[in-house]
Amino acid sequence: MLSEELQHTIDFKTKPLGALGHLEHLAHKIGMVQKTVSPKLSHPHMVVFAADHGIAASGVSAYPQEVTYQMVMNFLGGGAAINVFCRQNAIEIKIVDAGVNFDFSEGSELIDKKVRKSSRNILEEPAMTAEEYQKSLENGRSVVSEIAKTGCNIIGFGEMGIGNTSASSLMMSRLFDLPLISCVGRGTGLNDTQLQHKIQILSEAIEKYPDVKTTDEIAQTFGGLEMVQIMGAMEEAYRQNMLIMVDGFIASVAAAAVWKKNPQILDNYIFCHVSDENAHQKLLEILGQKALLNLNLRLGEGTGCALVYPLIQSAVNFLNEMSSFESAHITNKSS
Repeated sequence: MLSEELQHTIDFKTKPLGALGHLEHLAHKIGMVQKTVSPKLSHPHMVVFAADHGIAASGVSAYPQEVTYQMVMNFLGGGAAINVFCRQNAIEIKIVDAGVNFDFSEGSELIDKKVRKSSRNILEEPAMTAEEYQKSLENGRSVVSEIAKTGCNIIGFGEMGIGNTSASSLMMSRLFDLPLISCVGRGTGLNDTQLQHKIQILSEAIEKYPDVKTTDEIAQTFGGLEMVQIMGAMEEAYRQNMLIMVDGFIASVAAAAVWKKNPQILDNYIFCHVSDENAHQKLLEILGQKALLNLNLRLGEGTGCALVYPLIQSAVNFLNEMSSFESAHITNKSS
């Protein structure tokens, strides 16, 4: 069986048993996804989905809503952290307008998948209509379907959207029947007073929809347009049998929502880092996953994925290139 063959190959590299730690688990996972003991990484991509959130008008973020479109312009200009790390690691980056409250000019490299200008304010109505929700899923899938034509077999998803930690907290609370307070963090850097205001606003929002139960209902009611497009993108990436690099809290909530609908997708997920958003570690524990890094990141954009990509390369490279005890004529430990 492939699993045993992979484990044997890993165990008999020129090292003590298990000495490469989590890289060994990662190499095994990648081999299982690609169904080979000689996996390879091809045409890595990072896709950043951007959208605005109606609830941002209620003061749940330390930054005003216009920062969303301003950061999209920064992405397009190559000046954001995600641009820097993707350049460093030869990852192709794509920027998607999933629902930014701004009219971008023609001719840029921005991928236009705008469903509407900003999700609705969930204090007043669900974030999306059923039609907008389905369109968002379809748009996310279509982005990855196009990327798959390049031969890409590893992809990460980032996000930009003022207010999206609020949407993520609401989704996590309802997806896993957790107290809202355990799912809310400081987001972009709220002080204590602002955090209490955020908790109050989100409590009002979640109490407004007591009958929302299914994963699709939860994502449609509380999610963001960029988050739902990430969900669709992850679904298509799994269909294409890609390795899926999962970034921080927001991307992990989207990943968890897809997992609720298709538990097998966990095989393809690589959780890149545990973020400084306090609910992220709890979410990883629920999914039974351990992230590769803990750098106290809380930037989003897919930065954790881009930083982890060299580690993923290392896992593949040691599996393919490291000598075995037999090939190197080195005596293995006695049994």
